[in-house]
Amino acid sequence: MKAAGPLGHPVDASYAMLADGMAVIEMAAASGLPLLETSERDALAATTFGTGELIRHALDQGSRRIMITLGGSATTDGGMGMAQALGFRFLDDAGTELGFGGGELERLAAIDASAADARLAETEVTVCCDVTNPLYGEQGAAHVFAPQKGADAAAVERLDRGLRRFASVLHSSIGAQVDLLPGGGAAGGMGAGCAALLGAALRPGFSLIAGITGLEEIIAGADLVLTGEGRTDGQTAGGKAPAGVAGLARKHGVPAICISGGLGPGVDALYAQGVTALLSIVDGPMGLEDALAGARPLLARAAENAARIYLAGAAGRRG
Repeated sequence: MKAAGPLGHPVDASYAMLADGMAVIEMAAASGLPLLETSERDALAATTFGTGELIRHALDQGSRRIMITLGGSATTDGGMGMAQALGFRFLDDAGTELGFGGGELERLAAIDASAADARLAETEVTVCCDVTNPLYGEQGAAHVFAPQKGADAAAVERLDRGLRRFASVLHSSIGAQVDLLPGGGAAGGMGAGCAALLGAALRPGFSLIAGITGLEEIIAGADLVLTGEGRTDGQTAGGKAPAGVAGLARKHGVPAICISGGLGPGVDALYAQGVTALLSIVDGPMGLEDALAGARPLLARAAENAARIYLAGAAGRRG
């Protein structure tokens, strides 16, 4: 279906409807950072409206159980856009509706839920998020995640003020308390917005998927575990998938090697969580375009290096 992208332009987005009627919506399908060119990233203007359209479509199809997976977002609007698509009104001091994007939040004075989609009251919403960051503050959505979404230092401060204001108005308007909610800062504050406005339960996405797939049993019977992501840094240790995989590997005494596109500050924290070694696929100075173009052979070479590390260790143990 067509939905509004992060900057309002229509994008093709889809979601899964399971046999039991549950709709599984990946936030990044309509509100994801990969939908924008690097030059288009605008953390102040980006909206989650398209994700709200996917939720509304799922309701139209009769779903009353919805799972929303967070991550990879281009947004820092606290889920305001999502809620706007579902009939919530966000008002300034003059009673005028706010526009779209996190840059609007610092003007928020009240939230009117009188026209919100009535079907939400009979819908069970689960949100999967792997980070535990709060909504605002030094470890909040703006300071930790907004820079990669195009926010400079001034924009980060503005977004953080807006998210603080958002939390205050959520409490005064609808009685929701999300200031210290673990995971409230996930996906630009979408975690807090879903909890407060949709009554969603926030659950660690990794443990949920690991349980469904029987991942722990698979790891327990493995000799070596390979995990990874596009960029591994200090954020990964905050509950992202590679940290979860490594934790299960450590539990069962299996070495775990993390292979990533790049390694950033804070990666050393992963050693304490079970990662045996960290490898970047980039084997020399190169730009992002070259790394992406050569991703397949670069990844193959890194995987070979990982296998060699494991085999050398295994040989040493036998010797």
